[in-house]
Amino acid sequence: MAFEIPKATYSGAIKQLQLGQGPKAVQVGGETSYPFHLFEGQMPNLPRLAMEVYDREPEDWAPAALEPFADVAGDPAAWAARCVNDFGAEVICLQLASIDPNGMDRGPTEAVAVVRQVAAAVDVPLIVWGCANDEKDAEVLRQVAEACEGRHLILGPVSEGNYKQIGAAAIAYKHTVAASSPIDINLCKQLNILLADLGVPDGQIIVDPTVGGLGYGLEYTYSVMERGRMAALAQQDERLQFPILCNLAKEVWKVKEVKTPEAEDPKLGDARKRGVLMEAVTAMSLLLAGADVLVMRHPEAVARVRTAIADLTR
Repeated sequence: MAFEIPKATYSGAIKQLQLGQGPKAVQVGGETSYPFHLFEGQMPNLPRLAMEVYDREPEDWAPAALEPFADVAGDPAAWAARCVNDFGAEVICLQLASIDPNGMDRGPTEAVAVVRQVAAAVDVPLIVWGCANDEKDAEVLRQVAEACEGRHLILGPVSEGNYKQIGAAAIAYKHTVAASSPIDINLCKQLNILLADLGVPDGQIIVDPTVGGLGYGLEYTYSVMERGRMAALAQQDERLQFPILCNLAKEVWKVKEVKTPEAEDPKLGDARKRGVLMEAVTAMSLLLAGADVLVMRHPEAVARVRTAIADLTR
């Protein structure tokens, strides 16, 4: 008798939405089973790999992370173009680090100018990510939304503290919002409900559960994402049936394990390989938990994850 793999039956499905516009727009979501369970359901859209670009030259990056972008790190548009043309990025995530009130505190006018430059340099979907200060992000992202009407940006992080302002701008100018909650399934669902009550269409919402890197909260992140996918697919929880975006690169590359030079601690091994593998392992763990879009940094880590996705879906 031939062996048959036991199969689960799913009563729900993940909503499908489009990121960006034009020929390079991408579809995400649409799954009808747990991640990569292709023997049980459909995964019509493969996970998408975004690469991050900063609006100012990084000052505290590990040398291995900065090396591929060293000559363009002061030019966000050129940096974004390299990610797309040389490293195959399917999405660009522009991190507006310079608007942080505790840092350079740049204003909306300067931020809008950088967003426009990057948007003109690439034709792939563009994520515009604020500084996680509710008030400043609301001020800046509203003006970015207006200035880039028709570009179908993904705006984030959108939290309970600023969802009304950014959500209203997303509705008016037809952008997607990244609904960000602090690694908690109930808060995630609550924010999705608030956005729906505000009038943001389901096709303009992607979930950002916030994540931890390998060794720094990844296990908890995984369990929360896993519970969300279980509720969405097996319990028909409509307010959790959204694609997931994981902004993971900065969480991985900020820790001492990727910044410590090999000369200071030889037992840690090669610093470059160490950082790349920590990012790739974090990314693959999040994919297995249900991520649809990964924001990554190092091109070698991106290549490794791209190969793994192809192997899992062939």
